Amino acid sequence: MIRAFSLLFLVGILVGCKSIAPPTPLADLNAEQMHGHGVYQAHCAQCHYDRKAAPLHGPALIGMFKKPYLPSGAPANDERVTQTIVHGRNLMPAQGNTLDPQELDDLMAYLHTL
Repeated sequence: MIRAFSLLFLVGILVGCKSIAPPTPLADLNAEQMHGHGVYQAHCAQCHYDRKAAPLHGPALIGMFKKPYLPSGAPANDERVTQTIVHGRNLMPAQGNTLDPQELDDLMAYLHTL
């Protein structure tokens, strides 16, 4: 009986340690995603890492759409992420007056590759 519980415990630990898939290589991005990478570099990179799982001034963005929730606890979906980018949140400044609709769409396309 103890052996069965030990085995279940080990399986639980291994499942909990599951890592997320790595980001799409930059060389494999389409034109929209590559433009989104440029938008990220211009407006997001100073506070968020995109290809490293470490915080900078804001949380890392790697794998953000591969998890059910964002670090804030909000759902990791297009609607919530777009709302946060446009209107800002806590220390994150609003980008709604900075990004045009195409830049926002391209940025979202890029974020989905992380």
